[in-house]
Amino acid sequence: MTVPGPAPTTAAAVPLASLTATGPDLSAIVWGVWRSVGHPATDTADKLARVIELCVEQGITSFDHADIYGGYRAETAFAEALRLTSVPRDRIQLVSKCDICLVSPARPEHRVHHYDTSAAHIRRSVDRSLENLRTDHLDLLLIHRPDPLMDAAETAQALDTLVTQGRIKAVGVSNHTPSQLELLRSRLKAPLVTNQVECSVLHTQPILDGTLDQAQRLGFRPMIWSPQGGGRLFRPRDEEAGRLSSVLDEVGARIGLDRGQTALAWLATLPSRPIPVIGTSEPERIRACAATASVRLERQDWFEIYEASRGVPIP
Repeated sequence: MTVPGPAPTTAAAVPLASLTATGPDLSAIVWGVWRSVGHPATDTADKLARVIELCVEQGITSFDHADIYGGYRAETAFAEALRLTSVPRDRIQLVSKCDICLVSPARPEHRVHHYDTSAAHIRRSVDRSLENLRTDHLDLLLIHRPDPLMDAAETAQALDTLVTQGRIKAVGVSNHTPSQLELLRSRLKAPLVTNQVECSVLHTQPILDGTLDQAQRLGFRPMIWSPQGGGRLFRPRDEEAGRLSSVLDEVGARIGLDRGQTALAWLATLPSRPIPVIGTSEPERIRACAATASVRLERQDWFEIYEASRGVPIP
């Protein structure tokens, strides 16, 4: 059903959403911390604190981290900003990721960019994330990228132990194919509660390669990074982005949404019920995204945009 126009934004617009039938709960839109370090809108603790407060006011209470973000500095910067707010820890959900190892002054032991899903690395990464975020648990830990050298039994045992200890409340993956997810899932006692993948009107591969089919089959909601095409929809300098932007504007005008809102509503209409991770720090864009949390498109509007994404008629 199409909801004609964004909801009022004077109160929290984003509800909590359960990733599986038994949890955990995240806000139906998540704010991504990836670009926060060094961004003009969030490059001080005061500025970042204001963004955190605005997100929570809008009902966006889940924050997506990774140990590597901001050159291994984003988690600490977020914790410092959170201390300047009146937002209590039990009001928010903290997501983080591990296994990417960057060559960085913060990690002088890394000679090359690589992945590490060994038990020792996972434990060390979680310890650091908990210390950096000044918390005793992560609400969700994701394996950030598929590791060709992953020993699934070892990785699963490390994750299960962290869950049993209460240091992480739930386990998921990111950027995994269906077969990669199934391998880890086959060794875990804890359920895998999500797969965070790239998907948008500009990147529809997960719709076609079985990723979102698997999410439906297993009964979890996928998390989506770059849900508005990484900003390309707002800077349509190439033919594909320009074509899509025009169609999004046309469909959005009919139902009272702007371009970015229509792109989010298109994603939200998928039956796997994706949860987008937004990266904007602009207050009006945060409010606009929050206002679309319950918006779904009519089938023909959805296919009109999908056809524009394909660049050829629906067969």
